[in-house]
Amino acid sequence: MQNVDGRVAFITGGASGIGLGIARAFAAAGVRLMLADMRDDRLAEAAASLTSAGTEVATIKVDVADRVAMAAAAARTVERFGKVHIVVANAGVGVIGRVRDASYDDWDWSNAVNLGGVVNTVQEFLPLLRRQGEGGHLVATASMGGLTPVPHGGVYSVQKAAVVAIMEALYTELAAEGIHASVICPGMTRTNIAETLALRPTHFSDHGIRLAPPPQAVAASGPGPMALAMDPTELGERVLKGILANDLYILTHNEFAEQIREQFEPILAAMPKEEPAMGPAAAGGVKFSAYERVLKARGTSVQ
Repeated sequence: MQNVDGRVAFITGGASGIGLGIARAFAAAGVRLMLADMRDDRLAEAAASLTSAGTEVATIKVDVADRVAMAAAAARTVERFGKVHIVVANAGVGVIGRVRDASYDDWDWSNAVNLGGVVNTVQEFLPLLRRQGEGGHLVATASMGGLTPVPHGGVYSVQKAAVVAIMEALYTELAAEGIHASVICPGMTRTNIAETLALRPTHFSDHGIRLAPPPQAVAASGPGPMALAMDPTELGERVLKGILANDLYILTHNEFAEQIREQFEPILAAMPKEEPAMGPAAAGGVKFSAYERVLKARGTSVQ
């Protein structure tokens, strides 16, 4: 997608934090916006701010874990704008803790939002993009925790790793239709993720994880690492740049480079050194990469 001016974007969790940062970057590029969120007051504040700057904005209250509500959000977006071109599955909750401490309710609620919310967004909006026949872009917010372990992040990382896998699959599956997919894997960013804990449904009330709120939940103006965290608007600008370049991975924090290298080097080292008895080499001597073929089909050089 080389030009987003006049296009329509749907963003979950779009009224604060990373979602609002993405919305602001999109607005500056001329994108019309449908913002979805759980809180009416946040939606009103975001819409007022963006509208005052000249952006066409509509809002809808949505629980991304609710499939019926997500279907209604997709229908409402098309009703309001006629089409949708960029879909951002960004909403998430901060169940941060060790796998060994998690209760079923910790798993069920965080799975429903962090993973299920992405699945529901894809299920409802991808058919719209395909029917339109104009291409488009699907984006999902994962985390650096989806690529590499983070302290006390086992439960969260499981879901974010799954989000990475979903977007990797869609990247290859949709190439021929001109629909692109990207996954955002940010590091520490100033968000309101702590507020999501208050939205936890009462039927998921059994808390096995009882850690203090994660660093992202600390007020940016207060003491601690949040004072150094990335501003959501800067992150949003990097997301927009990644969309324009049709990047699969949108990474925003280079301080994790060495950690990722240290994680993947043992994986490569564990690869068997001998040729397999069966496979591409045995079948005809030609080795290939499906990912490489997709990159070439899109005119992207393989580095």
